[in-house]
Amino acid sequence: MSSSKEGLQDVVAATSSICFIDGDKGVLSYRGIDIHDLADRSSFEEVCYLLWFGTLPRQAELNRLTGDLAKNRAVPEEVFRLMRSFPNDANPMDVMRTAVSALALYDPDRQASNSEANLQKAYRLTGQIAGIVAATERLRHGQDPVPPDASLTHAANLLYMLTGKKPSATAEKAMDVALILHADHELNASTFAGRVTAATLSDVHSAVTSAIGALKGPLHGGANIDVMRMLLDIGEVSKVEAWVKGALASKKKISGFGHRVYHTEDPRATHLRSMSKELCESSGNGKWFEMSRLIEEMMKSEKNINANVDFYSATVYYTLGIAVDLFTPIFAVSRISGWTAHILEQLGNNRLIRPRAEYLGPQYPAPYIPMTER
Repeated sequence: MSSSKEGLQDVVAATSSICFIDGDKGVLSYRGIDIHDLADRSSFEEVCYLLWFGTLPRQAELNRLTGDLAKNRAVPEEVFRLMRSFPNDANPMDVMRTAVSALALYDPDRQASNSEANLQKAYRLTGQIAGIVAATERLRHGQDPVPPDASLTHAANLLYMLTGKKPSATAEKAMDVALILHADHELNASTFAGRVTAATLSDVHSAVTSAIGALKGPLHGGANIDVMRMLLDIGEVSKVEAWVKGALASKKKISGFGHRVYHTEDPRATHLRSMSKELCESSGNGKWFEMSRLIEEMMKSEKNINANVDFYSATVYYTLGIAVDLFTPIFAVSRISGWTAHILEQLGNNRLIRPRAEYLGPQYPAPYIPMTER
């Protein structure tokens, strides 16, 4: 057997038509369309259609999909009842993982596994995960969930369900772009986990639950939480330089920098940087962007490391009024579109994913030692 690669780095584990990345050139595309074009000109609903069906929608197709997503946002009351029983200090990712698993019990197509039923599950999960995240925030503060508003876009509806107030056009646009930028990223850990589960011919909800479990890990989904906590810990622009120098001198990891795939700037960071600047300055919280920009400049100068998608998404979410421990669940509100696209693709041409391991244990045949001689 050939030598293994730690973490499967650079190992091609599947074929896919969904997402293309060129880490050396800083390219990210969905179905061949550059992420910059999508962020500048598209909407999250359009991107969902693109990921699921392979092409950008015509207007009638987009209208139909938007209507399907809107009518499938409602979370069953039984799931809300379950969530009300959770501890108020429960990790929001634990709440999401458990609630999504419970959704399977009440899904109208729970007994079906054909392609149309699975597509309907993708619609429902995309709408319902947003409702679960919003309800998580409200329930732990003793508030009732806000019912979805079918007249709002997916991005606006998320913010509305979180606060009970319709967001400004600026906030809606910022959230919409953030959802687009996080929608898919090839075979990242959570997407691969979802495809592995789907490959066993398990159900869509189980595959998404597997993906959520992988996303919870701090090496995958929690970096923007660490970024915001770092900024809050530093506190002021005047303290940034000393803090960063001290962190580097003590070899402390600074979150939000470097990427397993990109060897140049993460193209998602390009958009999030400008969004962070606009939101922070327009809300009177300009120091968060100033601190971030200074940290980025120092990391580029001292370590030649670029900011990744997590670095500026932290201040974007924070300025939108989203609780810090909800940053990773918000990521899932977007990535559910990519997860389900990959699950549908896996099921469409399935083969069980069963890699081998390079054995490094005692040489075979190892002797069996009787109990009396051990």
